[in-house]
Amino acid sequence: MAHAYDSARQQFADWGVDTEAALAALAAIPISMHCWQGDDVKGFERKSGTAGGGIQATGNHPGRARNVAELRADMEFAYAQIPGKHRLNLHAFYMDTDESPDRDAIEYRHFAPWVEWAKSRGLGLDFNPTFFAHPKADDNLTLSHPDAGIRDFWVEHGKRSREIAAQMGAALGSPVVNNVWVPDGSKDTPVDRMAARRRLEASLDAMMATPLPKTQMRDAVESKLFGIGVESCTVGSHEFYLGYAIRRGIILCLDMGHFHPTENVADKLSSVALSVDELLLHVSRPVRWDSDHVVLLNDDLLAMAQELVFADLLGRTHIGLDFFDATISRTAAWVIGTRNMQKALLRALLLPQARLKAAEEALDYTTRLILTEEAKDLPFAAVWEEFCARADVPTGAALLARLATYQTSVAQRG
Repeated sequence: MAHAYDSARQQFADWGVDTEAALAALAAIPISMHCWQGDDVKGFERKSGTAGGGIQATGNHPGRARNVAELRADMEFAYAQIPGKHRLNLHAFYMDTDESPDRDAIEYRHFAPWVEWAKSRGLGLDFNPTFFAHPKADDNLTLSHPDAGIRDFWVEHGKRSREIAAQMGAALGSPVVNNVWVPDGSKDTPVDRMAARRRLEASLDAMMATPLPKTQMRDAVESKLFGIGVESCTVGSHEFYLGYAIRRGIILCLDMGHFHPTENVADKLSSVALSVDELLLHVSRPVRWDSDHVVLLNDDLLAMAQELVFADLLGRTHIGLDFFDATISRTAAWVIGTRNMQKALLRALLLPQARLKAAEEALDYTTRLILTEEAKDLPFAAVWEEFCARADVPTGAALLARLATYQTSVAQRG
């Protein structure tokens, strides 16, 4: 192993790339792993409505987490297979309490056990108000609902979520990204899109009216192209939230599954980064729509990672995952997806960036193309193996065996 890495290190050095610097940079990048992969986006409330907005985990593979204890055990196993220090992205309907508060009555104490658990394991937390899977969201309208009473209910939920996120950030000493996504939209063609968007804007303004310390909590908003049940209009479109994030000076979330499958989401980063200070990235993989497949080490992911590195956006971007596949081992999905994001980042960090940019600046596109293609043959895998070895996590057949053994241990859950 050491010989393979030493050889790879020299090959990269010949291209002007320092593998040790790349490994150090990768180790400093936390990925926010999403809790909802572990239980198929069901949450732990005692009452709920339909998911809505196109959210649907398909499949019935055995091993779904049925309670907080099982979910935490699964996540602990997954984190142990992933090199580096990371975060947990928590949705509001994953509270840990014997109480049954409605969404407009949640408080920090309902999530305090999550904070203590995260603290004991050196994890950061991120948070999301849950604007779906509730009777008052079954018509796919929340913050833009024509009924002021329903809007007020969801505004209050959003306010409390922000306060909870801020308290989490204060307790952990790390700011929590509080991301707002709503399923609001229309199955058929609306006649007054403006009215719905004005209501959404006013609700967001009311929800975020109270300033909270950025050292504790950061507001983010997330757009979507469409979903099942909202095929003809999504109120919170990309254009809506881009403008809103700029006006409010908050984080813009780009979800790789929330655009047309043929759109290059990586290409959007350098454009929006000129107008917003911070970005939130939800790493997902659409196949036909926002189908939230486990991310692969494919061209889309590699392009996203390269843009983050080459545009110097890592320090301004919060990276999270968002997929939910119930046809495979849920713990394996976490491990594969998170490690693929890391692999993509490592490959970007190991590219001869200075030489590539110099060729482009000189309009020497031939050299740029040669460099780009020849770099594909560099021994990235040996550097990744070294990264995992230093973190004492398995790769290859050893990883497969460990994932299979754990899946066998949880399969009796049904």
